[in-house]
Amino acid sequence: MTVFTITGEVDPFLHVSMQQGDKIYCESGAMVMMEANLELKGRMTGGLGSALMRRFTNGESLFQQHIEAVRGDGDCLLSPALPGGMEVIEVGSTQYLLNDGAFVAATSGTEMKVRTQSLGNALFAQSGGFFVMETAGKGQVVVSGFGSMFSLDVEPDKDLIIDNSHVVCWDSTLRYELSVTTSSSGSGLGGMLGNLVNSATSGEGIVLRFSGRGKVFVCSRNPAAFAKLVSKGMTA
Repeated sequence: MTVFTITGEVDPFLHVSMQQGDKIYCESGAMVMMEANLELKGRMTGGLGSALMRRFTNGESLFQQHIEAVRGDGDCLLSPALPGGMEVIEVGSTQYLLNDGAFVAATSGTEMKVRTQSLGNALFAQSGGFFVMETAGKGQVVVSGFGSMFSLDVEPDKDLIIDNSHVVCWDSTLRYELSVTTSSSGSGLGGMLGNLVNSATSGEGIVLRFSGRGKVFVCSRNPAAFAKLVSKGMTA
């Protein structure tokens, strides 16, 4: 049986212990080290159509890395593209939607599918445009976030409002919709348009409001804001 273990406190590795015959798949470029009993192949998981949809959805590579223990038991080390934490989530009775770049690796009994979003979320939520990645099957999926990761519980009558740039993944049964943290007063415009204008001018981001019952995994840092900060420092 494949065992995922997150090892290290700062920018940890994903240690994968595999028995002969085990298979996993991971995002292209995630493999750091593997023992000689393992074999690495690049494949378009689900065929060309599914690979193209994943590429269109969140910028993932057309090819994923498939690792199989073909010559005996063996271990490998994987690492996400961005520095930060990782979480191993169980999928089966619960499935999850993943924000852009969150996927790291998964056991062979799982699948990454594409799900459509509402028009409002597609235009403003930044989570895959009109499409978002959704887990399927049964097993384990490993996700990563920029910075530290934390899980939050959404409960009935206890909605959560989260900046979408900090959302890693969420229970697929949760309802989520576009929202803003500021009102339109002072912008000269009313309704959602006024709220969006005021949100932009005040420096507050557009957020997602989650309702229902389930978990949301968040990360401590905003990749876009960090990239802007680094870019500003390089041009100063």
